[in-house]
Amino acid sequence: MANNKKTLAQQADKYAMYLDSVQDPGHEVDFLNKAFKHAYGRRAEGLREDFCGTYAVCCEWVKSKKRHHAIGVDIDPEPLAWGKRNNESALKQTQVKRLTLLQDDVRNVAGPKADVIAAQNFSFWFFKTRDELRTYFRAAHANLKDQGVLVTDMMGGPQTFEEGRKERRRKKGFTYVWEQARFDPITHDILCHIHFEFKDGSRLKRAFTYAWRLWSIPEVRELMDEAGFTQTHVYWEGTDPDTGEGDNRYRRRKHAPCDPAWISYVVGVK
Repeated sequence: MANNKKTLAQQADKYAMYLDSVQDPGHEVDFLNKAFKHAYGRRAEGLREDFCGTYAVCCEWVKSKKRHHAIGVDIDPEPLAWGKRNNESALKQTQVKRLTLLQDDVRNVAGPKADVIAAQNFSFWFFKTRDELRTYFRAAHANLKDQGVLVTDMMGGPQTFEEGRKERRRKKGFTYVWEQARFDPITHDILCHIHFEFKDGSRLKRAFTYAWRLWSIPEVRELMDEAGFTQTHVYWEGTDPDTGEGDNRYRRRKHAPCDPAWISYVVGVK
């Protein structure tokens, strides 16, 4: 008799595991508030999450304060549908009323204007030329209020150039695997995958694939300047003195050590 029992990989929900492995919406909301308050000395109310996927940050934003409202923009209908079933469904109706979703190219959506625009998880690296990225930054600038910030995140360091490099993190019920499959030093094209592995030996291979340009911090700051932002700031992750690992606390820095692998934020101030 054939064994029709599904493997753990076949039963897995890749978006739920991504949220568990990669995103921390509470931390993101805290940092977005921090970046805006550093720039203007007050709290933000309106968020636009570009490349929002399952829009977990939007949902956390409207949950965190009664005056908060959020717009999520993504071109892919699949993660938006998952977010509606899983993230939005957990909200109160009063919170849902302060949430707007748009399925579109982030460069095409004009208004309503926000206090904060977030383009995170390296999502804007999808744009591979200076003209494309400058066009996006100009669109973001136009969609901010007179006082507004654009928040982007970055990664880098010598380890990001290593082809075939894999990093594993054990999570409850699965192992998250980050793979750097290819890197081209001439174009700075980088191809990365996320896999998930399970205790029954099954594997969800290439659950997510990213074909990006590995941008540098100076390039991103220069393009923000060209797009009209009056200031840019780099927030560098601190280090836990006991483990030597990142402590998830980010501070403004003008200079930083040459860490083998680092994460930072680049914030454009309108």
